[in-house]
Amino acid sequence: MEIKKVVVIGGGITGLSTAYFLQKEAKEKKIPIEIKLIEASPRLGGVIQTISKDGYIIEKGPDSIIVTKKSGLKLIEEVGLKENVVYNTAGKSFLHVNGKLHTMPEGAYMGIPTKVTPFAVSSLFSMKGKLRAAGDFILPRGKKLSDQALGGFFRRRLGNEIVENLIEPLLAGIYAGDIDKLSLMALFPNFYDMEQNYRSLVLGLKKTVPRPAKPLKKQPTRKGMFISLNTGLESLIEAVEKRLEPGSIMKGTGVIKIVRAEEGYHCLLANGTSVKADSIVIATDHFHAQQMLSDYSFMDVFKNMPSNSIANVVMGFPKSAIKQDIEGTGFVVSRNSDHRITACTWTHKKWPTSTPEGKVLLRCFIGKPDDQGVIDLADEEIIKIVLNDLNKTMNITAEPEFHIITRWKKAMPQYTIGHLDRMKNVKESLAKELPGVFLAGASYEGVGIPGCIDQGEAAKEKVLHFL
Repeated sequence: MEIKKVVVIGGGITGLSTAYFLQKEAKEKKIPIEIKLIEASPRLGGVIQTISKDGYIIEKGPDSIIVTKKSGLKLIEEVGLKENVVYNTAGKSFLHVNGKLHTMPEGAYMGIPTKVTPFAVSSLFSMKGKLRAAGDFILPRGKKLSDQALGGFFRRRLGNEIVENLIEPLLAGIYAGDIDKLSLMALFPNFYDMEQNYRSLVLGLKKTVPRPAKPLKKQPTRKGMFISLNTGLESLIEAVEKRLEPGSIMKGTGVIKIVRAEEGYHCLLANGTSVKADSIVIATDHFHAQQMLSDYSFMDVFKNMPSNSIANVVMGFPKSAIKQDIEGTGFVVSRNSDHRITACTWTHKKWPTSTPEGKVLLRCFIGKPDDQGVIDLADEEIIKIVLNDLNKTMNITAEPEFHIITRWKKAMPQYTIGHLDRMKNVKESLAKELPGVFLAGASYEGVGIPGCIDQGEAAKEKVLHFL
């Protein structure tokens, strides 16, 4: 039987997962395919990067995997890292609004109340804001729409204060975008369905979100909703890479163009060579995908798809340098605040195994949608900005013992209004004009590590079905 050749372009978690799942199923079912993973950079993992330094475990990219999406933990267990799993400490988290820190109201689900009392007594909102949010109980369903802005949807249901002081800081922290431009149907179609089915978001959440089981006795440290690895998340990348067939990975040269041949495709590489393929999974960002398929006008839509930049700023201190210690795991910042940082994680508290005894590890983010230029400032200027913001709530008396700044340029794809329709059109055009070529990754159908792993598994199914 003829061996079919599959090329996976891009060695981030999506491409790596695709290659892993394809090789695994081919081996188990004795399917005659040969997989080649091509990555332009000298390493795999994309934004997942870990530094081990002087007893610290420092994440330059994502620091966690949400446990409610099962694919992340499943892959960790498959590659033999179950014993390395650690849960985040479920301490208090805060919002910085109107010049001070406020405790996150208990029962907030993506900023939407599931418990009335914590919101009624919260200092985050005025009485007028609380009464407006209560309008969710009596407002009619919204009109049936194919899509709408996240911000507009939540403002209509809950009012401006809830959105500006709670929902926006939480969602902007996840998606690094402007919620008044982001697509409701691409990111949270469940909220649209709740409004249509239950009329009220609060009542819909109460009926659809399972209640956590009550503990039999109070635990000294509660497990959070996120996991990591005590050796850093890059350990997952390394473990998956080790399980790929020898010779199946090509690093250090990218694909510059995909050309349709009489049979299959040719991937033209930056080093002047080419690789033949019967099927291709493009697991890169949308900019590079468009460049590789620039001969096809239906890909031009990705020229206009925005992608924001952020910088991850990590600083280490002796514990004695923090004079105003706050019990909790960190805070997010309202966009109406005078802060230029968007969030700060007290990593030594959220992930105690990440930090040596007697030390403090802080991780901050900068790069609001309307402040993208801050990313390009010199390290010293960025540290000055971050410390200035932190000292509005924390009294830090010393310079950091070290800092690591990672600039992620155009790394946060923005699912703006109409994203699902645009993706539908691209996928239909691909199937018609380039059968056997598929897109997968954070630019297309879901961000976050589990979302990308899910897309890798889905890409595996599409390739095998095509072949």
